[in-house]
Amino acid sequence: MTTPRPHESQLQIVDAHQALQVDNEWSSERLVLHVKNIVGTIDVQTPLDLKTIALHARNAEYNPKKFAAVIMRLRDPKTTALMFSSGKIVITGASTEAFCRLAARKYCRVLQKLNFPAKYNMFKICNIMGTSDVRFPIRLEGLLNDHSRFCTYEPELFSGLIFKMVDPKLTFLIFVSGKLVVCGAKVGLS
Repeated sequence: MTTPRPHESQLQIVDAHQALQVDNEWSSERLVLHVKNIVGTIDVQTPLDLKTIALHARNAEYNPKKFAAVIMRLRDPKTTALMFSSGKIVITGASTEAFCRLAARKYCRVLQKLNFPAKYNMFKICNIMGTSDVRFPIRLEGLLNDHSRFCTYEPELFSGLIFKMVDPKLTFLIFVSGKLVVCGAKVGLS
């Protein structure tokens, strides 16, 4: 017979409403949010010839029958950009806001080297996505009952509960395991 590990013997299923009322000292020790993806946009203020970009730039692909944008990738910082003919660029995959800004500057520089009069202008963070683990199971049905106007839970369609906050406007995907996915933030998650 093996002895249970300390954290297993103390594991209990708690109502999510009770979990939200845990004192700050406990929650700051255990609840750590890991930023996984930051999405930013930039407008280079010039129309882009997507065929020229695809033919002359490295790590660029363009198939107008599948998608109306050039997909370009950088290795450092590891990001992907969608470049549209209007001059708008969507940057995704950055792990920090600084890396997202740096990637936007690098994509702008690539366009300048291809003789487009691209300007680094109107950079904006559109979405920040992060994950966390509260380290205890969550009763999703209890959370749904207590906060039904903010929650959507259809276990036959998706195993997680969707919790939409109003202010700040965030969306949480909450799973029975205690894992959380947070998306919709426009400024740093704290």
